[in-house]
Amino acid sequence: MKVELIAHTPDPERVIAAAAKLCYSSSPATEIMDNLSHEQIERFLDMLAGLGHDSPTEHVTFTFAIEGVSRSLLAQITRHRIASYSVKSQRYVSENMFEYILPPEIEAIDEAKEIFIKSMERDMEDYNRLTDILSEKHYKDMIASGMDEKAAKTASKKKAIEDARFVLPNACETKMVVTMNVRSLKNFFNHRSCERAQWEIRALSDEMLKLVKRVAPNLFKKAGPPCVAGGCPEGKMSCGKAKEKREAYLNL
Repeated sequence: MKVELIAHTPDPERVIAAAAKLCYSSSPATEIMDNLSHEQIERFLDMLAGLGHDSPTEHVTFTFAIEGVSRSLLAQITRHRIASYSVKSQRYVSENMFEYILPPEIEAIDEAKEIFIKSMERDMEDYNRLTDILSEKHYKDMIASGMDEKAAKTASKKKAIEDARFVLPNACETKMVVTMNVRSLKNFFNHRSCERAQWEIRALSDEMLKLVKRVAPNLFKKAGPPCVAGGCPEGKMSCGKAKEKREAYLNL
């Protein structure tokens, strides 16, 4: 897994503090921004967090480049709907030699790992064979319809992988660019850094949280699973390690 923070709103903590302060001031936003000290910004952000006044945090966004994650993770992260996603397309990008994500629990058992790798190799063979069969069929149809050979060769391959991709596994590696505002990010961390989240998206959540904390430490100082800022809401499903998790995320 590779996660990079490739863009964010400049001076994010100042922007949020100014936006919130504007609600209670007749001064222009630019003037408010210029007159805010670092101490005032920190106090204002703490106050907003304490009040649960989250709407000003929507003015700031963070954009991540994410690689080396599975299509299974993609299905989970896109459930966070207030975000923007650009994902490597299996419709337009051939997966003839696809990389795949090997779950640690499977990797740790030789027999399980052998089964998994054989399954990936078989999926790759089936994908490539289906692509060849479908390409040949589409090529003949396109030539018969009057398309020239060069264009038919390109178009037939492109059309073939649209259907061949249906045999690709959830383990297939993908890449994406993700943009979220701060309010959505905090919600994401709240759900996905929890011990009950699936291991891969929990690892992604933690990497994203580390990156944003470097840029806006005051804004995200209590970000993470629910137990960081309060009690665990999971009841009997709790991991039972709230104190340990709280300390770990406050020092992330």
